[in-house]
Amino acid sequence: MFSKSFFGNMSRAGFGPGISKAKLSNIMLEILLQLPVGTKKIKDNILYNMGLTGQMSTTRDINEAWTQTKKKAAKLHPEKFILDNRNTLNWNDSSKKILDKDISLINFKKLNNLSEDENCNVNQLISKLIKYYEKNKSLKV
Repeated sequence: MFSKSFFGNMSRAGFGPGISKAKLSNIMLEILLQLPVGTKKIKDNILYNMGLTGQMSTTRDINEAWTQTKKKAAKLHPEKFILDNRNTLNWNDSSKKILDKDISLINFKKLNNLSEDENCNVNQLISKLIKYYEKNKSLKV
């Protein structure tokens, strides 16, 4: 009968699988590519499909291999996967949009100076700019 504690005891006794993090990462990537699109809890499904390899590996090795796998999947297969700002792997099915949070230092300074001139904070200023843009956009059409 299967006993998870049995494998845990074996691992603590030094009978680990002897698999490197890079090899674990490659195994995870192979399994990831076979999962159907839209699968929830991707990491849990991958670990379940790894079998004894996943059960015998240490949590530290699995977490480091998962970090590598996420980066590889997003880089090698951008049509299937996207990595968001919080390093969460998502399916690229157009339901998730990655927010662009980058703003250059020069533009940030300009926004702050303009908000000081208008006697409001940056958030209020951006709201006003968006309203102005939407109003004028409808007039152009």
